[in-house]
Amino acid sequence: MGLFGKIFGSEGKEPKEEKQALPWQELKSLEQLDQIADASSTKTQAIFKHSTRCGISRMVIKNFESSFDITENQIDLYYLDLLNYRDISSEISAKFQVYHESPQFIVIRNGVAVHHASHSAITPQVLHQFV
Repeated sequence: MGLFGKIFGSEGKEPKEEKQALPWQELKSLEQLDQIADASSTKTQAIFKHSTRCGISRMVIKNFESSFDITENQIDLYYLDLLNYRDISSEISAKFQVYHESPQFIVIRNGVAVHHASHSAITPQVLHQFV
């Protein structure tokens, strides 16, 4: 194995530091949308709408999680499983006046959507301007 390590460059490399899982809160009820709107007056709220059967959506959330660098006390992160909660997805579109897309990331401040993105435009770096 030492020979292969030298050839392929794995020998002598330090193991990657494992990142903590993000503090996702499952979005499972319409009542939570009012709570999110209310809480957004004091703390940034964000909703990630994810299709669990979509490879692109899976890749986007994985990339988002790997580059997320904001502390838990700066933002509340919500995760919506679109396939199980289509009614909540529809209500998000109506309540926060954003066109439905999947995957989709919506940032809420003072009861309104201040940013939304879809597909490869979803990055956590945009959050720095809202926290």
